[in-house]
Amino acid sequence: MLVIRLQRTGRQNLATYRVVVAEKSKAVKKQAVEVLGYYLPTQTPKKIEINLEKVQEWISKGAQPSSTVASLLKRQGLDGMEKYLDKPNKTAAKKKAEAAA
Repeated sequence: MLVIRLQRTGRQNLATYRVVVAEKSKAVKKQAVEVLGYYLPTQTPKKIEINLEKVQEWISKGAQPSSTVASLLKRQGLDGMEKYLDKPNKTAAKKKAEAAA
C-alpha cells in the first residue's frame, strides 16, 4: 500500500521534511516513489510547498496521506482530508480500559 508521508531531512535541531509517496512497509528513510513537495517548520513563517495536482493524482490511484500530511493538505486548501485525520479520544480510551478491567 502506498502512503503520502513526511520524510525527515536536514541537520540536527533544524528539521526539514519532504512530502513523499512511499511504500508503507518500507522504512521512512528509504527511497520514495515520488517527491511531491517540502515542509520547513523551523522557518518563520513556516513554508509549505506541495504540488496539489500530483497529490490528487496519487490519492485517486489509492495512496493514503498520513494524518500529519492530511492536516498540511487541509491547510493548503485541499478538500476531503477530514477522513484521513486522526482524532484521538481520551475518554473513549479510558472507558475501554475500564471495561476491560
